[in-house]
Amino acid sequence: MRLVVIAGTIATIVSLIGTPILIRILARHGYAQAIRVSSEGEQYPDHESKRGTPSMGGVAIIVAVLAGYLITHLLTWRPVTPSGLLVLFLMVGLGLVGMADDYLKIFKQRSTGLRARTKLIGQAVVAFAFAWLSVQFPNAEGLTPASMAVSFLRDTSIVLPMGLFLLWVWFLITATTNGVNLTDGLDGLATGAAVLSFLAYVLISIWQYGQNCAFEQTSFCYETAYPLDLALISACAAGATFGFLWWNTAPARIFMGDTGSLALGGTIAGLAILTRTELLLPLTAGLFLITTLSVIAQVGSFKLTGRRIFRMAPLHHHFEMLGWPEIQIVVRFWIIQGLCIGAGLALFYAEWVRA
Repeated sequence: MRLVVIAGTIATIVSLIGTPILIRILARHGYAQAIRVSSEGEQYPDHESKRGTPSMGGVAIIVAVLAGYLITHLLTWRPVTPSGLLVLFLMVGLGLVGMADDYLKIFKQRSTGLRARTKLIGQAVVAFAFAWLSVQFPNAEGLTPASMAVSFLRDTSIVLPMGLFLLWVWFLITATTNGVNLTDGLDGLATGAAVLSFLAYVLISIWQYGQNCAFEQTSFCYETAYPLDLALISACAAGATFGFLWWNTAPARIFMGDTGSLALGGTIAGLAILTRTELLLPLTAGLFLITTLSVIAQVGSFKLTGRRIFRMAPLHHHFEMLGWPEIQIVVRFWIIQGLCIGAGLALFYAEWVRA
């Protein structure tokens, strides 16, 4: 537990101090994201007040997570683990894809960024590499960081062949990253929701470490490789995102951009895969799923019936168009995320009690 607190504290401090430095650098060079404006055929919420706000703030989050993880291992002289490095690889890899997207938005002033196909290809390359590497590097007990079994609260009896496993991991990563990306439309909304997700994985990983089969083989122990290191990564991600939220909450002084949203989404998905709680993602990432479903429903309804369900998708923009204040939407959506995560943790604990 001491290591988790150290890692989270370091990441929080680095993020709190590093983000305003990044703000000054980006603002000095005028690196701000283009803002969508309403036209005769398409209406958008009025975000003119956000014009000129620096973007690409996800760089500060990534640096803080790396600093928290690596400095903690140096201070305690503990070796890094394959599980920890894999999550960092996924976070940084997807962050680079998001950085390319932010580059187009900032330097080319193209508000849509990368083409959807190009972004998906970039995500797929990183996801497939992560998936393949995650079933290498067995530990002393013969456990690899991930398992090719589909997992809910722990591995199920459904074991996928390698080809389907790669596609399954790609789907989980792509769905989660795009969910966070779609949710990142209001000041602090995705950032605060991600903090709650990471805190959930801190609890899950610590619990799995205390009840790990490496210590004692029982009917209820967890066959998770390197759960303590996953708790460190979760704490670093929670701390780094929390520190960034100080500067990202309304009125935001910086946006995390796709650099941050793809990196955070990938980290959440990676933690779900390596803690063997894949099918718990709809609850630990509940708000991101709801946001994604609102977009799917909007597009599907319009294509099938020619009518829109919401005034605008994603869902938070619908409430903006209804006249809700931005801060009210953000806080209420955080509450929804908290309720989803509470339900997920309750399920996780109830399964252990039954076992």
